[in-house]
Amino acid sequence: MPCLPACLRLAALALSCAAALASAAPATLAECAGPHAQTLHAVPATAPATQARAVWLDALRLRWLSASEAADAPAAARVRLLRSATAQLLAEPGQVASGIDSAITLQPAAQPLPADVESRARWAGPGPVYGARTAELPWLAAAHREQLLLVAEDASGRVLRATAVQHAAALDTLYAAAEQVNDLGATVSGGSTRFTLWAPTAQAVHLCLHADGKPATPASQVLPLRRDARTGTWAASLPKALTGQTYRYLVDVFVRGAGIVRNRVTDPYALSLNTNSQRSWIGSLNAPALKPAGWDSTPRLNPGQRVQAAPDMAIYELHVRDFSINDASVRPAWRGGYLAFTEAASAGMQHLRALSGAGITDVHLLPVFDLATVPEAGCTSPDPVALAAAAPAADTQQALVMAGAAGDCFNWGYDPWHFTAPEGSYATSTDDGAVRVREFRAMVLALHRAGLRVGMDMVYNHTSASGQDPRSVLDRIVPGYYHRLNASGDVERSTCCDNTATEHRMMAKLMIDSAVVWTRDHRIDSLRFDLMGHQPRAAMERLQKAVNTASGRHIALIGEGWNFGEVQDGKRFVQASQLSLNGSGIGTFSDRARDAVRGGGAGDSGAALAQRQGWVNGLHFDANPAARAAAAEAKTTAEQDTRSALLRAADLVRVGLAGSLRGFRLQTHDDTLQPLERINYAGQPAGYASQPSEVVNYVENHDNLTLFDSNVFKLPPGTRSSDRARVQVLALATTAFSQGTAYFHAGVELLRSKSLDRNSYDSGDWFNRLDWTLQDNFFGTGLPPKADNGQTWPLMAPLLADAATKPEPADIRFTRDAFMDLLKIRASSTLFRLRTAGDVNARLHFHNTGANQEPTVVLARLDGRGLPGAGFAEVLYAINADTRAHTLRLPELAGRAYELHPVHRAAGAADPRPAALSRWTPASGQLQVPPRTALVYVLR
Repeated sequence: MPCLPACLRLAALALSCAAALASAAPATLAECAGPHAQTLHAVPATAPATQARAVWLDALRLRWLSASEAADAPAAARVRLLRSATAQLLAEPGQVASGIDSAITLQPAAQPLPADVESRARWAGPGPVYGARTAELPWLAAAHREQLLLVAEDASGRVLRATAVQHAAALDTLYAAAEQVNDLGATVSGGSTRFTLWAPTAQAVHLCLHADGKPATPASQVLPLRRDARTGTWAASLPKALTGQTYRYLVDVFVRGAGIVRNRVTDPYALSLNTNSQRSWIGSLNAPALKPAGWDSTPRLNPGQRVQAAPDMAIYELHVRDFSINDASVRPAWRGGYLAFTEAASAGMQHLRALSGAGITDVHLLPVFDLATVPEAGCTSPDPVALAAAAPAADTQQALVMAGAAGDCFNWGYDPWHFTAPEGSYATSTDDGAVRVREFRAMVLALHRAGLRVGMDMVYNHTSASGQDPRSVLDRIVPGYYHRLNASGDVERSTCCDNTATEHRMMAKLMIDSAVVWTRDHRIDSLRFDLMGHQPRAAMERLQKAVNTASGRHIALIGEGWNFGEVQDGKRFVQASQLSLNGSGIGTFSDRARDAVRGGGAGDSGAALAQRQGWVNGLHFDANPAARAAAAEAKTTAEQDTRSALLRAADLVRVGLAGSLRGFRLQTHDDTLQPLERINYAGQPAGYASQPSEVVNYVENHDNLTLFDSNVFKLPPGTRSSDRARVQVLALATTAFSQGTAYFHAGVELLRSKSLDRNSYDSGDWFNRLDWTLQDNFFGTGLPPKADNGQTWPLMAPLLADAATKPEPADIRFTRDAFMDLLKIRASSTLFRLRTAGDVNARLHFHNTGANQEPTVVLARLDGRGLPGAGFAEVLYAINADTRAHTLRLPELAGRAYELHPVHRAAGAADPRPAALSRWTPASGQLQVPPRTALVYVLR
């Protein structure tokens, strides 16, 4: 097959001179207020449903998928591409195709495909490859704007089989120049406004302009846009700054199964919107009116200069609405929104400032981009009196919450609608798109002034809708391009929703361009990527470079590197997943220590929630009845079996403390010395990162049960509430002492409970409450919503009814204060925040390892000699998860004059046990560690 660049230029030239497509008709003002879609030319009523089982490999070649079609294809006399500008193609098996405007005959590929071309469709399986001639490229380029079918015909011209085509690779090849377009969206510059939309398959695009964002304001103008054949973009420039006005596009485009459709749609590059995301807002983010007081004069780089590298980050994950909706110290109009963060004297902001002073560096906000599930005007909440009146284990609360969940004011927000616009439900006014921008920035500014950097949870891996759904933006502009399709042409949904295809050129560009706006224009300091493993590593590395360049500083990138779904194990590209990011500097969440500390896995339900104890909550050493019963039922020797499990869990806790680094060598419980990548974790290498910057350590985040709720299942009944608080602190200590980025969920330091809800994404304010006054953790406030928890209700009900499990305010205060002390210890020395694998390998030494260890105690020593910021020659830390004290003999450390860390010795130390009950005996090298205690000794 010939080389393409020259013929691509030929195609662009030919298209620039081509006549307008037949379907385009002038748009009217009435259509600007019409339905979200109207069919201009319907497909024939008798047309069979057509899958898209042909995948373009580049501009000239495609593969017809599936083994059966591959076997039958040689019997065809010819294979043709048919096109119709008005979607009138009819290709029924056994009949001669009709409705054809024009057609070309394709030839079987005569030579093997180049490796890079072959790789584009290797996920789809086998099938014959067909190609067009170079001279037919202009025909093909035009065909992508029409109905296009691939047919195999017999010698008499009758159809043997037919399929639609997946055109992403062809569009990426034909319109590669679009990647360099830098003015997509609405751009206000001086006295003019330019609109640019990438819609290469559209037959026409019109612009509907509205004078403001009020929902009832009709369109004032409807204007056609002109198409650029080289890039596939449509544009119009108006000689006026249209700041404050709003707009939508009317896009005439072929939709498989429908015909030529005029879609009324918002701009995927919208910087803000009006109420309920109905129209895109026009404005410049540099306008003075969009800057809160002090925006230009407040330094934007690294508040406190505390973060020099990713391991310096101690992140606090927080939901905007959770932060203040129940905070009586915030004025009512601001509760649950951006401006609550500007209420400097509020209980919530006092708490955040205290966290900042102790060592939290970043607040990471759950989604704050425009989301689809919360009404921005008129959202509701259930009656708080009725909720409060119900019993601790009743199903009343969840019934009241779920009855209005579709229209209530709460959702986590993992349902993107517009990636680059702030969410309107957190703003005090929704009609004017400027308000949410200004108030979002006021929130960022307030957090910066509190010494906290600001991170965002980015959800580019899926959208809330696709196809012709009214909330579908991308797919109604370029159908079949922005989403990842399966071999039949249907949208993949492994992430929960409609998966995007960031392996496609312009979807990756949209993601990168969006991230640049957040980091450059809204001063976001770090980014967390939801299900990042569904995105290509190459795209994430391009994004890293782009945000660093645009913002003039390093932007830390972290994300969920889970490996699953249609992209699993690199089926479509090299993923941005745990095992594939070595050397990138991009961090992924580590589940290794998380699962070992907590016990079980994130997907556990039913009896397994109690049976699968973890290192911190009783595995072997404090077995609960369910765990003992499960061992007995399995007819195992419980003592031997659970001790072995405890030893393996202790090894994985050490893996986490060592940053899950591939090459770090650990003496494991079987007395072998091996790199962490050789230790098994659920069939994967326990050590997977190449540098500390590539791992994020945590024991709780917004997903799954909170740590407190998990321990409700796993700790033996009758465990005192004060001991539950201690177990919570021990788990947090594993994160605080681990190499890499530390990540904490808001409220974990307050013993936060969601009344055992395992998935509170849509559970309303009731199950997601925070209390900054430290009086309540909200355990025992009703059975959690039935959809995700109903099968476990019989186990949950007696637990929720047990008033002894609920912590006292003193327990919450202890946990908060002990957490603050852990943060202070982590912040006191760079030994807890080592930059390189080499430093971790050289400076971190584990003691009490091997077959003869005491597995309930992890003990490690850090060598600070010659390390800038170490503060101490050595640090010795221990975490004892056991219910009893242990004395460890460390003759190799005898003679060293260790003393308690200054934080433990301080008059206000939260935990009295290190000072009162621990002891280091230099002469014999013995360390006494109190029960359920984390402590640190130092050597000056």
